[in-house]
Formats: sequence, C-alpha cells, structure tokens
Amino acid sequence: MSSNVIALPRHTLSKPRPFAALAQSFARHRRDQSDVYWLKENAELLSILECTGAKVQAQDLECYLPFYQSLPERITFFPQYYRFLTSIALDLEALGIEGGHAATLCAFVYEDNLIEAELSDLQRAETARLLMRRSFEVQGDQALRRRLHRFIDNCATFALPNRKVAYELTHIVFYLSEYGRRDPELSAQACSSLMFTGILAHLEQNADLLAEVCVALRYAGRVPPARWEQWIETVVNGFDRVADLDGAGDHYHEYLVTNWACAQKDSEAFGARYCATGQGFFSPVVPLGALSFLSEVLFNWQGPRIASWAAMEDRVYDALPHDIAQHLSDVVEASADFDALFSHFVRAPRARKTTRAPLMRNV
Repeated sequence: MSSNVIALPRHTLSKPRPFAALAQSFARHRRDQSDVYWLKENAELLSILECTGAKVQAQDLECYLPFYQSLPERITFFPQYYRFLTSIALDLEALGIEGGHAATLCAFVYEDNLIEAELSDLQRAETARLLMRRSFEVQGDQALRRRLHRFIDNCATFALPNRKVAYELTHIVFYLSEYGRRDPELSAQACSSLMFTGILAHLEQNADLLAEVCVALRYAGRVPPARWEQWIETVVNGFDRVADLDGAGDHYHEYLVTNWACAQKDSEAFGARYCATGQGFFSPVVPLGALSFLSEVLFNWQGPRIASWAAMEDRVYDALPHDIAQHLSDVVEASADFDALFSHFVRAPRARKTTRAPLMRNV
C-alpha cells in the first residue's frame, strides 16, 4: 500500500479557529436532529473540517456528544442512514471526540453487508472508504475501482452539462484519493474530465461545483487554473452570513466547499466570525445564465456546426449579449482546455457508419 501514497503535502488550516460557534449552529440551531438534512449538513461540515486538518479543540465539539453517544443505537434503528451516521462518528473521533463508536458502526455495516444494498458504485465507493478507515476490507474493491476509473475516463461525458454526473466525478476522485491521502491514479482522460467539468461550472458560475473540481484536481496532484481559484476566493469573501436563521434555502454547501477549496490552496479559509445561534449562508453569486445562452445559440445555429472553436468563435460571440460574450471570453482565457471541450460541446454532425442488413437465408 505504501507505493500508493503520494508525496504531496496534505494542506491543513494552519491557524487555530473558533469552531465552537460554527459547530453549535449546525448541531443545534439550523435543523432538528430528526431531520435527515441535519445528518447531511453535519456530515458535510465535519468531513470538511477533518480533511482540511482544522485545528478543532475537543470542547468545540461538545455540542455533538449526546448525538455521538446515541450512534450505536441509531444505526441499528436507522440502517438506511448508515453512511451519514458512520461518517459523523469517524470524523468526530478524528477531530478529538474520545470513544470507540466509529469502530462499532463500521463493524455493524460490515457484518450486515450493507454495501450490497447499494445500487450505485459511487455509494459503494463511499462505503468502502468509510470501512477502510477502521481497517475493514471490502470484497471486490479492486473491481469497483476499475469500474470507477472506466466511468471517469470517458471525458466526452463531462463535456456536456449534467450536474449529476459532474458531482459523481468529483466524489469519485475524493474516494479514490482517500481525500488527498493517496494517489488516485487518474489517467489523462480523467484529468480532462475534471477540466471539462470545471469549465462548464465556471461558465455557469456554479461556485459550488467549481470548488469541488479544484479540490479534486489538487488531490490528483494538479494545480487548477489560477482564475478559477481566484474567483472562488472572491466568492468566499462575499458570502453574507445572517444570524438567527434556520438552514432552509441557504447556500451552506457552497460556503463549505469554497472554503475547502481555499484551504487546499493554502489560502484563508473558515476565517469568519460565527454565531452560535442558527446561521444562514448566502452566496454573492448571481449567475448570468451564460450556459443556457450558449446552448441556445448553438442549437439554433444556421449552417453546419463545426467541432472547432477557432472556426466558430466569431459568430458565437456576435450572437450573444455583450455581458454573456464577455463572461464566455473570460472562461475561454482561464483554461487551455476550452478548445478540447468545445469539440464535444458543439455537437457537430458526425458521419454515421452504415450497417448492411443481414441477408435473409432460406430455411
């Protein structure tokens, strides 16, 4: 296994942060613990704090102690939520909570073979990664990894807007890399998949997805385009944090992952002052809708569409509103991969092979 460990340093949050208020807000005030979205939010918060090496003090997490102590009972009654529950247990212990409940939960998941209840390879990969953290080996793990690589190697899939597969891509890289702890062994095609996904996220002004792409690229040993990471920093600094709100309808996930991306870049992350009451997080991003404009221009194109940005760009820019054209220009200049993406995105007509019908044979 040692040959799979990458030499890149794991980026951590170097300065102590007052995380108690942030934890209080998520654990006690944004949602009720009976709400499955409470599990989702808190699992995401704790996971990002853990994988960024946040310097959380044990007393910062005291708000989670009653929930932590209930975990062995909870997983037997709510096994359908085992991934959230096990993730929370593992991350709380990694962040300083003392106890052995994570091993108990992993044993329950392993002995009940809950991984076989999953239809998705993505969820199997998440489960395998959770179990590995307590040294449980999943049968068929190598075959699972091969299927994941085969999926992310098909870069043409990621050159078209599809948020579901885009987020599956980034999470697959998270699991393959064990959140930056090992080399995910991405092919050139898989790296192109990440770049294509990032370009479309930049075009769409989806800071949430673009931040995940930047983290995945760094976990793969690649440096994301500077303009992407600069924009993410701008988004983080522009967030509006509103006190005394529940978690309904805000952009907490975008706030968490953009800070995560900043931490991986060794930039300021989670440096704000937080209130211990409920807190809402509201993004400063107001998307222009550039992706829809561009798609509509290409769909209504007069004449043949050509799989070459150089051949198409002048007419494309002329057909777009000025602000959309300017944003597209910024996207094109941010990455050297736009031409390659466009060759798929334009969906130029392709010659189809004709197949000869089989000859009928006399019976």
